[in-house]
Formats: sequence, structure tokens, C-alpha cells
Amino acid sequence: MTHPLFFPPPFPVEEYNSRLAALRRIMAERRIDLLIVDQLEHRAYFSGYWSTAAMYQALLIPLDQEPVAVIRGLDTPTFNKASRFSDYVPFADNENPIKVLAETIKARGFGKSMIGIEQDSHFLTINRLLELKGLLADVQFVDFSHIMWEMRLVKSPLELACLEVAANICDRAAAAAFDVARAGVDEREVFSAMTGEAWRNGADNAQVAVISAGPSTSFHASLSGRVLEQGDVVFVEPVPHFRGYTARIMRSKLIGEPTGEQLRVSEQMIKIQDDQIEAMKAGITAKDVDRILREGMVAAGLRDNYTNITGYTLGLKCPPRTSDFTRVFLPESDWILEENQVFHMYTSASGIPISETVVVTPKGGKRLTKLERKLFF
Repeated sequence: MTHPLFFPPPFPVEEYNSRLAALRRIMAERRIDLLIVDQLEHRAYFSGYWSTAAMYQALLIPLDQEPVAVIRGLDTPTFNKASRFSDYVPFADNENPIKVLAETIKARGFGKSMIGIEQDSHFLTINRLLELKGLLADVQFVDFSHIMWEMRLVKSPLELACLEVAANICDRAAAAAFDVARAGVDEREVFSAMTGEAWRNGADNAQVAVISAGPSTSFHASLSGRVLEQGDVVFVEPVPHFRGYTARIMRSKLIGEPTGEQLRVSEQMIKIQDDQIEAMKAGITAKDVDRILREGMVAAGLRDNYTNITGYTLGLKCPPRTSDFTRVFLPESDWILEENQVFHMYTSASGIPISETVVVTPKGGKRLTKLERKLFF
């Protein structure tokens, strides 16, 4: 029986205040009086509260006042429990959230101010933005896209602790899946074992995992109910969230005995990715890390070509996004790795995927996911 996980303490209000202080420095540099935050990740990051997308909601962050949330009245109990800040304006389901937002902005004294907006938001649609501009004719709107995504790249100690829990859940979920994966078993039973283990160990999201089974595997396959057969490769990718922070791992299990070629491919691929992870030191350029795996896989004859990214950002992530591509590893990636950034590093060859959740350190990448790196059978 596995030991229960140690859960870190909740984020203290001091951490939210520190995040706000950093944000407000950028706001001041750009002469922004008020910021409208409506992407779920950013509302959670700066207040602790996020909601479903059934109705538009937003967090208003003034330069020198306490944040105020414009929320659906039905979500008031959730807000009071989750938010580290207490000021909010509720609206009823028969009210127009954009109108309530505009009225709140005027009532708080920002009707003629410079206001930042997230033009890269899923929630501030073109229709909503046009309506808001019509209601706030005296406001000067300023694009604040990308900035908060960049701010969240380097993780605090408590954020890393949450990611470590999520990574441990990944390990346990994948192991549970492989415990039941055998010939004659419906892949839904494998999926149930994996997701059940994730839920039992602290996962807090519905999109817990991906599974693919058959002669070939796919990263983005749909659950089909296939009955496993001898020779099938079962690919699992647990993607649990813990307090909104997501880790990922990919592993494969062969139903039956692997061929010598399958073992060779798996071992070579793992060695090349080990070299890539080892190179993930703070201060190194991302394209140099990417080159190790991309060129190594082709040079070893494991891939004819390599067109996909070899890694991407992990951290606090909410629907509707399934992945965070704020930073990705490509041949042209000129950005510099920083200590305590976290990435999902992945690769595949001959229908055998493998991946890890990796944190950048001064000495190289450190795996947060720790399940044995091999082709299971």
C-alpha cells in the first residue's frame, strides 16, 4: 500500500501580496491605473479564486487600492472561501456581467482612466470588448497580453511543492494503470484505475489523464473502449492538477514480450532525453536544450524528421487551455532558462512515447516525476 502524500500549506496572503506588488510595478511603468483580469489562471494566481466560464467574471486590480472581483452571485460562497481578498460585486443571473463590470469601474473612480486588458484572453471576446468600450467611452484601453503569463514562469517554493504533489500523483496513476493493463482487459478499466488513483491521491480536476492503446499510439487519442490484445502498446499520460498546478508524465506498456527492436528504440530514446534533461541548467538557451533531443533522435535513426516541440511550460493552468505554450522548445527558441521554471519534456519513437515533469536548477534539470524510465511489459 502506497503512503499518503504530504500536502503543502495553502498559499498565504503574503504570497498574493508579493505577486500583486510585482504586477503593480509593471502597471506603473505602463501608466495603467486599473487592470481587468479575466483569464482563469491569472485570477487564481492573484486572488486565489477562479470560477467556471458559464458567465463572464473578472478581477479588477487598481494600482493603489485593494482588488475587487465582479462575480456571479451564485459563486459568492466559493469566492468567500477561496479568495485572499474580500471585496467583490455580485451580479444576478438575469444581469449583464459586462454592464455590471463597467458600472463597477465607474463607481470605483476609473471611468476616465487608463485600463489594461488581456487581449489574448479566451473570455474577453470581441463582442464583450466592443460592448465594454461602448459603456466606457472615456476610458483609454491598453493591451496587457502575455505579461502575466511571463510573470508566472518562475515558480515560488510553495508552487514547486504543489507541482511535486501533482508529479507524485502522476507516478501513482501511471503505475495503477499498468497494474491492470493486460490482454483481455478493456482500456476503460485501465483508464478507470489511473483516474481513480489520481483522485484518491489529491487530484482536483476532471481532465485527469489520456490513454491510447493499439498497434500504434497517439498523444491526443480518444478513449475508445478497445479490448487490449497481445502486442498492443498502451500509452498513458496522467495530467492531474493539484490546487490548479499540473504535472505530466508519459509512459508506455507493451502487452506481451517486447521485441529486441522495441527495447533498443526505448533505451536509445531515453538516453537522448536524459542528456537533454541534464542540460537544462539555469542560464542556458532553450534552442541548445532542444537541439540535443531533436538532432539526437534523427541522428540515431529513431525519427526521419522532428517537427514538434520537445517541451513546454507547466504550472498553474485552468480550462479551456489544455497546455501552456508560454515557453516552448524549438530550434528558434532564443529565450534563456531560469531557475525554478518547470516544463513538460516529451518525445516518442516507433509508437513509444515518454515524458517527464522537469524543474530547472543551476546544475541541470531535476525530474519531479520519478516513475522508472523504461518500456513497461
